[in-house]
Amino acid sequence: MADEKIEQKATENVADAPAKPGADTPAEKNKGNSIVPWTIIAAVVLVAAGAGLGLGLLFAGSSGPEAAPAPPQNQAPVAEQPTQSSVPAAAAENSWYFDLEPVVANLNEPGATRYVRAALTLEMSGELAVDKGTALLEQKKPLLTNLLTIYLAGLDIESTRGDKNLKRIQFEICDSFNERLFPDGKPLIKGILIKEFAVQ
Repeated sequence: MADEKIEQKATENVADAPAKPGADTPAEKNKGNSIVPWTIIAAVVLVAAGAGLGLGLLFAGSSGPEAAPAPPQNQAPVAEQPTQSSVPAAAAENSWYFDLEPVVANLNEPGATRYVRAALTLEMSGELAVDKGTALLEQKKPLLTNLLTIYLAGLDIESTRGDKNLKRIQFEICDSFNERLFPDGKPLIKGILIKEFAVQ
């Protein structure tokens, strides 16, 4: 009986004794083994992602538009004949530009002398021939300058600030010019481009 108590105490002492610095406990061995599968999984995911990216780039580069087949050598290439509907559309896309001389006008600011200097370019529709349009605009230039001066004189300092106001000014000038130049027809001024807009 005494021997049994001594054996039991010896087993308890071995179980309670701290582990030696170089020895691995079973829990530490399991901890090291659980990292290995996760490392392998992460490596497989990275390789698969890289392969997918590489294949995507490879196929994206080769899926560009294919070149038109060349005509047989014994036949001349056939030119595309423009249809009637494509001619006006092509002419409408060919805009041309007309520069107006700079205009200076006093702003509508009581108690202070403020003025605006504006230089504009008209973007004309390709439906109006350049030579005819230039002749018309040269003839109507005094009218356009007058309209622009009166319009600018009606603005105050706040209505000239910011991009929204400038876009509104462009739109209103374009509408005014179209109404005066083409009262019964289609408006042929597509837009107003601002070369200079200085407020002092």
